Amino acid sequence: MEKKTQSHKFHIKTGDTVKVISGNSKGQTGVVQKVLVEKDRAVVEGVNMITKHLKPTAANPQGSLEKVEGSIHISNLMVVDPATGEATRTGRRLNDKGKLQRFSKKSGNFI
Repeated sequence: MEKKTQSHKFHIKTGDTVKVISGNSKGQTGVVQKVLVEKDRAVVEGVNMITKHLKPTAANPQGSLEKVEGSIHISNLMVVDPATGEATRTGRRLNDKGKLQRFSKKSGNFI
């Protein structure tokens, strides 16, 4: 069986500043480092920290524990409006050049 994937747009992109609205990291903000499209998840800097166990290697014979960012579901993230600094919903509308661009539903400014 071939796995079918739906392609749809997300309300966040790499480089956006986002706020976590639910889960263990609720209330934290950070910059999106990576968006995992096929899993509907994102990796946010400093949010959802997990402990990763590293095996011993020639360079690191002891092995180690490393704190890294885990992914978080996109539905738990909201874009932070650069004008107000608050979390906001986003929409898309045509800019003056006729191209679709995201805007803040709270302030009405383009993001």
